[in-house]
Amino acid sequence: MANEWQKNEAEMGRVFDGCLKEAKKANTVPAGAFENFRVKRGLREMDGTGVMAGVTNIGNAHGYMLYEGERIADAGKLEYRGFDMTELVDGVSAENRYGFEECAYILLFGKLPSKEELDGFKALLASKRHLPERFTEDILMKAPSPSIMNKMAMGVLALYAYDENPDDTSMENMLRQSIEIIARLPSIAAHAYAVYRSHYLKKGLNLHIPKDELGTAQNFLRMLRSNKQYTEEEARLLDLCMIIQAEHGGGNNSTFTCRVLSSSGTDTYSAISGAIGSLKGPLHGGANIKVQEMFDCFKDNIRDVHDDEEVAAFIQRILNKEAYDGKGLIYGMGHAIYTKSDPRAVILKKYAEDLAVKKGYGDDFHLLETIERLTPELFNRHKGLNKPMCANVDLYSGLVYRMLEIPVEMYTPLFAMARVTGWCAHRIEEFETAKRIIRPAYKCISKPHVYTALDQRE
Repeated sequence: MANEWQKNEAEMGRVFDGCLKEAKKANTVPAGAFENFRVKRGLREMDGTGVMAGVTNIGNAHGYMLYEGERIADAGKLEYRGFDMTELVDGVSAENRYGFEECAYILLFGKLPSKEELDGFKALLASKRHLPERFTEDILMKAPSPSIMNKMAMGVLALYAYDENPDDTSMENMLRQSIEIIARLPSIAAHAYAVYRSHYLKKGLNLHIPKDELGTAQNFLRMLRSNKQYTEEEARLLDLCMIIQAEHGGGNNSTFTCRVLSSSGTDTYSAISGAIGSLKGPLHGGANIKVQEMFDCFKDNIRDVHDDEEVAAFIQRILNKEAYDGKGLIYGMGHAIYTKSDPRAVILKKYAEDLAVKKGYGDDFHLLETIERLTPELFNRHKGLNKPMCANVDLYSGLVYRMLEIPVEMYTPLFAMARVTGWCAHRIEEFETAKRIIRPAYKCISKPHVYTALDQRE
């Protein structure tokens, strides 16, 4: 029987190899086809600006101005419902309080809440944080996944089965579902990691439930850590990370995914699950992991992080595709919108420096600053360009998470826990305002073929 199985496996391998060969032939497009048919690849114009696909009141990422058709670099600015995100962060910091729940309120309801409104909203979120009975055992513990993001997407999709009215797309029902998902996603993420830690790392299984009197950032750190311990400084820095990643306009890949799915009339759980899948990609939310891997490569190959010439030489090696992953990219540098500065990176850098020194990461912080300072000139010289280039949020977020002792497997899940607020706001807006399925055109360039009977084919 074993020999028969091995023979069959080998035969199936040959069949698959044949399928792969045909798939490669079938999935090629002539190099000039995109230009010939004026296709805007990536829904981008020739100058790099995004194709205008909709309008929104929710978020605006500003990084340049257009003057007579030319992009003019400008300082980066991120607005949530017209409120400057930087002012929101500085405001809650000055008042020595947490701000993510207020940020969620702004994104969902378009205004600054009064103290009474904010307290009520916090209480509402707290009442929804607990997962349905046996959810962790039945959904998260069965079939453990090496990807926390995939398990989160599965968990959100599974919430459909626990909803007595899952397909109702009325404003009232979608708002209820949105609040529940925003409240529950950190619990799903923390429990999914606990299962991953137990199954793949062979550590003890520690499942903690949220406490109603704590906010999102505090609860997440408490649930994530086996000893449930955290400092206020750590929780406030995590809260800040969640605020700056909660929203980024309608065109970013995961938000657009959510809006595309929502435009079809599908349920909330399907739309949010799809957005999580999009965010996982290394060209989107998964980029923070690539930055951390690249940063470790820098540390392994540089003897003195204070030597600009040595750092510059290694940057050049990466640009030459001689080091790290061979793609010639400095991850964490450059952005599709931001030119002079990414306000999210500016904030992280500002608020993380003190903690970096306190926790013994001063040299790491200095190395990131050096990479940020040296890369633009080296990149422009390498590419023969002359354009502004700034650090993006991913350059510093990985170090912040490392200082918070958050495992690398949770970097992108943390992004999702924050961005789900923006996704939910955009889903509701899509339903209430656009009212038309999103369907761009694709030019088919395949040639006509004649069908022949099976016994006449070569």
